[in-house]
Amino acid sequence: MATVQTLDKIRESLERHLGKKILLKANKGRKQIITKKGILEKVYPSVFVVKLESDNEGCSRVSYSYSDLLTSNVKLQVFKNQDKLHVS
Repeated sequence: MATVQTLDKIRESLERHLGKKILLKANKGRKQIITKKGILEKVYPSVFVVKLESDNEGCSRVSYSYSDLLTSNVKLQVFKNQDKLHVS
């Protein structure tokens, strides 16, 4: 079972990547996996927020809990070359 310290370590590791471009893979159930590019925008005590790349004028944001990362329902990959992605 996940402890508070484990979730705190996940949050601290995400804080080091604030503002960086990431690839987000989220399991939405029934074999539906979405893959989006975005920027890690905010880190809160219970959740983190990703600003997604959008094709239109509007911008969308999604939030997930740290337990989603722990259970592998959500996976994040930080781009090594931070010039690859442009999010408005």
